[in-house]
Amino acid sequence: MSEHAAHETATTGAQAAPVPRGRTRSGSLWLGPLYVGGMVMFLLGAFNAIEGLVALFNDEYYITTPQGLLVFDVTAWGWIHLIIGIAVVAVAIGIFIGATWARICGVILCGINALAQLVFLSAYPAWAVLIIAFDILVIWALIVHGAEARESDRPA
Repeated sequence: MSEHAAHETATTGAQAAPVPRGRTRSGSLWLGPLYVGGMVMFLLGAFNAIEGLVALFNDEYYITTPQGLLVFDVTAWGWIHLIIGIAVVAVAIGIFIGATWARICGVILCGINALAQLVFLSAYPAWAVLIIAFDILVIWALIVHGAEARESDRPA
């Protein structure tokens, strides 16, 4: 019992309920991983956009195997990475706002990004593997901790 409630009981003789002070509603601790996922997603989008711009401005930067890249050349993959990067940054902003559509689109876009990086693996293997790992981390954060975000949006 707080000092205020104890003082109230002693003066009036009746037991009073403690008065809540400060924040009446506590946020879930699990929202942290969701926001970390959003931040990692924002960075992934920026990195993808940079990767796409590099492929567009300098075709010789990425060294491909004699078989080349799957389906398209480096310039086409540059456009693909740039478009995916811009979309991922936009969806990451939606995640910070708390939109449910952003979590759904984030899972889809990170899956598409992981597949695009898998195809781009022969051009830049270490970077592609790292980006795929971060895509999986973001997908995990958005799927596992999405329910906590919905619960924290409800009024107390």
